[in-house]
Formats: sequence, structure tokens, C-alpha cells
Amino acid sequence: MNWPLNIHGFAVDLVTGDPDRMRRARAFVEAGLRSGTLAPVVDRTFDLAEIVRAHRHLESNAQLGKVVVTVTHERG
Repeated sequence: MNWPLNIHGFAVDLVTGDPDRMRRARAFVEAGLRSGTLAPVVDRTFDLAEIVRAHRHLESNAQLGKVVVTVTHERG
């Protein structure tokens, strides 16, 4: 089967010790997100109250992308 697949990796530990490299890496990622060149794949979103379900979903290895947990902060 021929799948149109691109795999890109980024080793954060290679740049975090060098402030200039970290700045350039951050600028690269931010520009990619703004332009749409980099777009995270979100498999599923859970509310914090569903954290147990979110964890079980991760443990099942059924996700295809990131699992997001949303946190709502109420000012009081």
C-alpha cells in the first residue's frame, strides 16, 4: 500500500541549551502554526472532569493524533 506519508521529527533537547537556537526554533514553529504549514492532529478532546476517560483512551493506543484535555478556570 502506498500512503502519502511525511514524518518529521524535532529534538527539543538539541536546542534548549542554546538560547539563539531556541529562539530560532520557536520562531520556526510559530510561523508554521500561523501559516498552517504545521497543524497538530487532534484525535479527541476531553474536559478535565473526564480525565480518567482521557487516560484510558491513551492507554488503549487507539488515538491517531493528540489527546487534548481542556481546563476551565472560573474567576471567583
